[in-house]
Amino acid sequence: MTTTTPAERPETTADGARADERLLKTSPLKKLLGRPELGSVVGAVAVFLFFAIIADHFLRAASLSTVLYASSTIGIMAVPVALLMIGGEFDLSAGVLVTSSALISSMFSYQMTADIWVGVGVSLLVTLAIGAFNGFVLTRTKLPSFIVTLGTFLMLTGLNLGLTKMISGTVSTKSISDMDGFESARAVFASTITIGGVDFKITILWWFALVAVASWILLRTRAGNWIFAVGGNESAARAVGVPLYRTKIGLYMGVAFGAWISGQHLLFSFDVVQSGEGVGNELIYIIAAVIGGCLITGGYGSAIGSAVGALIFGMTSKGIVFAQWNPDWFKFFLGAMLLLATLLNTWVRKRAEATT
Repeated sequence: MTTTTPAERPETTADGARADERLLKTSPLKKLLGRPELGSVVGAVAVFLFFAIIADHFLRAASLSTVLYASSTIGIMAVPVALLMIGGEFDLSAGVLVTSSALISSMFSYQMTADIWVGVGVSLLVTLAIGAFNGFVLTRTKLPSFIVTLGTFLMLTGLNLGLTKMISGTVSTKSISDMDGFESARAVFASTITIGGVDFKITILWWFALVAVASWILLRTRAGNWIFAVGGNESAARAVGVPLYRTKIGLYMGVAFGAWISGQHLLFSFDVVQSGEGVGNELIYIIAAVIGGCLITGGYGSAIGSAVGALIFGMTSKGIVFAQWNPDWFKFFLGAMLLLATLLNTWVRKRAEATT
């Protein structure tokens, strides 16, 4: 009978002591199975191939540009929402916060007859303050994030409608297209870039930039370790000195920053804003993050996965149009994708845990 010496065992050192698991070699397959976005990437490839076969115009450059734009409008918010979910929390006010951001910029600039950029700056400060408020109330009261942000959602919904009607006399804002700074602000938040004869919305660049920054934070910074720690085990994270309050407040402010970008795009794309917009979009952001591999329970996920989830959303919403199907079926396909992606992500995660 042959025996294995301690030096030949991957889990021990030459003197028989157990090796640090962080120094053990991991096969490329194990690393791949351990990636949270693996399931969503497989799903994205399947959706792309499906519509490439079914829809004649899907593979055209202009069509792909439209898909990327639709994905970016969701992806800009899905990225910070994914980070918040990795941290173990939700934000049900994210959808209406986008509208609040746009309303503040428009009404402040119009009522104060100020340069548009003044309104944009005020909107940023107020939006970040709302995000900080969510985080502060959550950490101080220990209430579930569902309750805290549901309350914020209802308050913002009422404020959006009530203040807009009180100030403007209608449910929408006044036109600000002739005010100073409008064109430069539109260039930053709602312009179109032409590459190779194909038009791309600048929101795609905002989206890519947010994914890159969020991935760097999660994988290369101490703050990223804190996010995974508070989402995985809050008590253990507190015990080892993770700044729990600062981390969660920062995550909510990250969602607010994404809402500010999306709100400015909404304003400078259409000039006026309807005060009732945004209700229900928070669920779409969460769906994109979950499809991208984020767990509802926290502590697992990636920014890239949320981008892939948003891309699946964009391909499906526009692919149905290109295939000339009844768009009423879109929500059905979205729900089916959510269930299938969640099952696939769960299976991939179990396989990864079984191989480690």
